[in-house]
Amino acid sequence: MPETNARGLDHLVICVADLDAAGAFYETLGFRVGARNRHPWGTENRVVQFPGAFLELITIGDGTLIPPHAPQRFSFGAFVRDALARGDGMSMLVLESRDAAGDAKGFRAAGIGDFEPFFFERQARRPDGSEVRVAFSLAFAENAAAPDCGFFVCQQHEPQNFWNPAFQRHENGASGLSAVFMVAEEPAAQLGFLGAFSGAESFATPEAGLRLPLPRGRLEVLMPEAAAAMLDDDRGQEQACFAGFAVTVPDLGPVRARLAERDIASRHDGARIVVPASAAFGCAVVFEMG
Repeated sequence: MPETNARGLDHLVICVADLDAAGAFYETLGFRVGARNRHPWGTENRVVQFPGAFLELITIGDGTLIPPHAPQRFSFGAFVRDALARGDGMSMLVLESRDAAGDAKGFRAAGIGDFEPFFFERQARRPDGSEVRVAFSLAFAENAAAPDCGFFVCQQHEPQNFWNPAFQRHENGASGLSAVFMVAEEPAAQLGFLGAFSGAESFATPEAGLRLPLPRGRLEVLMPEAAAAMLDDDRGQEQACFAGFAVTVPDLGPVRARLAERDIASRHDGARIVVPASAAFGCAVVFEMG
């Protein structure tokens, strides 16, 4: 796939058993966290926005509303439920789409997904309290080499109603979602899927991992040893999994001071500060200069 067709980061799905506690923690980290939203398929979320990308903290609300998986039908609610059964943490990587229906056809042709596109809409609340319509089309993919990880692309139909600069101003100075970290025993086994899914070229890192630069952000696939050294990730999980993400900040000093004042476990490592998954609802949070 040509490099010009590469897809940037859109959002990350981070499953948490206690949505309000996770939201309060992210606020303590210095992020602005949106209000609770409810979906008709049983999940509830709160969103942390950056320009062009966001974090989706998500939990199960009414489990009776969750539809089962079916042929050519991906059940988002069922995936979140099953991921939460394994514990808190990032469960899905979402890239941007300009044509979800076309992407679904492309995934089918590439042999990485045979799902019908999924459309939904809901009301969103602006900072002034008014409500506006937001709508999305999703196209799902399936990675046989990482069955615990979810992948889909998201097309925004009302982007002017979703993105809001007022929601993108964070006390910690975070200005963008810069990276996603995945852990796999054999990063090379992820190459075929991730290339077809992202449309991006990849290259090997000195630690025998992979790095895929995207139009917005980057995806790094780390071996467990590298994840332990970089992210303090010592879960030792056999299946490939998502380990965390990075955001860019203009100055690490205020972030370091904030974390110390609030007694949040962290490690300052050169040009980055790492809040390990063990202290952050199963998903490492990295602050890096940018």
